[in-house]
Amino acid sequence: MTANLPVKVTKFRGRPSPSTTAHHVGSPPTSFKNPWPSFVQPTRLELLGTSFHRPPFIPVPSRDKLVSIQKPDWGIDRDELKATWIGHATFLVETPRIGSAGRGIRILFDPVFSERTSPVSFIGPKRYTPTPCTIDELPDVDIIAISHDHYDHMDSDTLLKIWTKRKEGVHILVGLGSASRIRGFGISAASVTELDWWERVRIEVPGLDPVTLTCTPTQHFSGRGIMDHGSTLWCSWVLEAGNQGDDATHEDDTKKLFFAGDTGYRHVPKDADESDMAHCPAFKEIGEAFGPFDLCMLPIGLYSPRHLLSSLHCTPEDALCLHKDLKSKKSVGMHYGTVRGGLSQYFEDVTDPPRRFREVCENERMRWGEELLLIGVGQTIHV
Repeated sequence: MTANLPVKVTKFRGRPSPSTTAHHVGSPPTSFKNPWPSFVQPTRLELLGTSFHRPPFIPVPSRDKLVSIQKPDWGIDRDELKATWIGHATFLVETPRIGSAGRGIRILFDPVFSERTSPVSFIGPKRYTPTPCTIDELPDVDIIAISHDHYDHMDSDTLLKIWTKRKEGVHILVGLGSASRIRGFGISAASVTELDWWERVRIEVPGLDPVTLTCTPTQHFSGRGIMDHGSTLWCSWVLEAGNQGDDATHEDDTKKLFFAGDTGYRHVPKDADESDMAHCPAFKEIGEAFGPFDLCMLPIGLYSPRHLLSSLHCTPEDALCLHKDLKSKKSVGMHYGTVRGGLSQYFEDVTDPPRRFREVCENERMRWGEELLLIGVGQTIHV
């Protein structure tokens, strides 16, 4: 029984060491930025203009035309690396069980169980796909890893409920600047660790095989209000589980997983040829440092209108580029099928992302279900 046993988090420099702090604004940093030409921030005037000249609302189709939902079994009969999709960008990952251990270490990425992804409960983007379980039905979680502070990725009610249940049995990992937000939700400072890009932590739980998590770059932004844009660091996460020695024999036994969080890949102005646009170099760097990956979770939705959101959100075609840059063996789509964006609800049919993801796989002559795939809400994938 491992419930509520203390989680030990040890921080150390990762690989490769960052050669620059170009994403920092100030020293020490007071805010953060995307340091690549692949990112162009849409102006407030552009956003306002699009809001006033938007097409009619695109309704959500009937339930039978949406992503399937099932009660999760968490893959309890499997000893492999397991990832269960809970909707949008929420995944529960369990590392392989080693030896006589009853289970692996469990990492919950970007948990959101609230009905609305909003600062208030009565207005804002609302789920059209429910969660497949309640918070109380989750297995014991050891680590929560959060990609950034947007409401559809950092949910205060969800975090507080899990922490209240687990206390010292769960630890929260965030990018620089976000620890104060977590403390503001009523969670103990001792339960939170901040990381910069390329920093790593070793996670130890009594009786379980340790794992390593690395905070890695992504192309996005942060902020929970109109005055805090870029005040906290956005990130992706690399998980390494199993034998993590430096020699080749041990390296072969390590399972590696990448969680992208929210990201764009390139800025695409109106009427531009996408192939001519600069792409974010971070994913090739991550692939070179840690790849090949056994499993990657990649965003495929909420990308329209393209000229405004391309720097921030991937299309299915962008996700394929990430898959290649990261040297992924298997990539599953996420960030679709659950909740709509404020702008994308007027420009993007919610059935388009999964359709296009399968089309791009087939057009590239890749193996659907093997190299690229989608799963239902509540379904578990094993690698």
